Amino acid sequence: MSEKVRSTKLKFKGEKTQKKRKREGEEEGASSRRRKEDDDENDDTWVLPEQANEIRGPTYILHPSEPSPICVTFDSTRGKIVLQSAKDKTEDGAEPSILERTPTEVSQVWVITRVAGSPTINLRTGTGDGKFLSCDKHGLVSAYREARGPEEEWTPVVFPDGMVAFQNVYEKYLGVDEVAGGTLSLRGDSEEVGFGERFFVKVQSKYKKEATNEERKKKEGVMFDAEFDEVTANKTFQAWGAGRSVVSVTDKKELKKAKKEGRLSEALLDRRAKLKSDRFC
Repeated sequence: MSEKVRSTKLKFKGEKTQKKRKREGEEEGASSRRRKEDDDENDDTWVLPEQANEIRGPTYILHPSEPSPICVTFDSTRGKIVLQSAKDKTEDGAEPSILERTPTEVSQVWVITRVAGSPTINLRTGTGDGKFLSCDKHGLVSAYREARGPEEEWTPVVFPDGMVAFQNVYEKYLGVDEVAGGTLSLRGDSEEVGFGERFFVKVQSKYKKEATNEERKKKEGVMFDAEFDEVTANKTFQAWGAGRSVVSVTDKKELKKAKKEGRLSEALLDRRAKLKSDRFC
């Protein structure tokens, strides 16, 4: 009798286990409910970021080296960065593709933080006391500092193929370099982005959603400010009667209807044109 293969899915301290919900029969709207349930259940799924602002939270950094992909790991015992073979197996024992691989040890996870509005990020180790990934002017990469400074700042560059390059404060790129004896190590002195400077970066789905929601709210805020400025300008330059706009009952109904339908800007432009023509008739 064969033993059940234990899942190697990495769990973080304090992370809540999501219970799978039972799905009902295939009826109208069932597929949309499934998508919503999947979004709720899979917040801890490892996904590729599409934008630089989505690189945040627990992060897994892989390099497609041959013959086996490697991941950037921190050895807390020795206090040094290690490029470790990204060993991972599916539940049936098969070898997954590089895009299917997920971290199996906490030492393989980096926690990425950023100052709001800044294009740069900080990479902190997920084990030990939390050391920051650093690079000096000579290209030497380390992780022994507990405080953040210019040498701990990195600018992620996301390419169309989904891979990411990391640029340091000296405008050089992080890369995998082969040293004496065939050992691989990280360097931070590459002038250009080549194969060695491209990494696959995986973040948890909930942090990617968080970034998407923030971007959406930011855009909505800009649109609101633009409409508010337009309303203010209309009242300032086209109003009479003690600073209040005098409009007909029909105009009020049109503006109210446009506001409900999201056509406020168009309605304001039409109203402004009408007011202008009325003043010069």
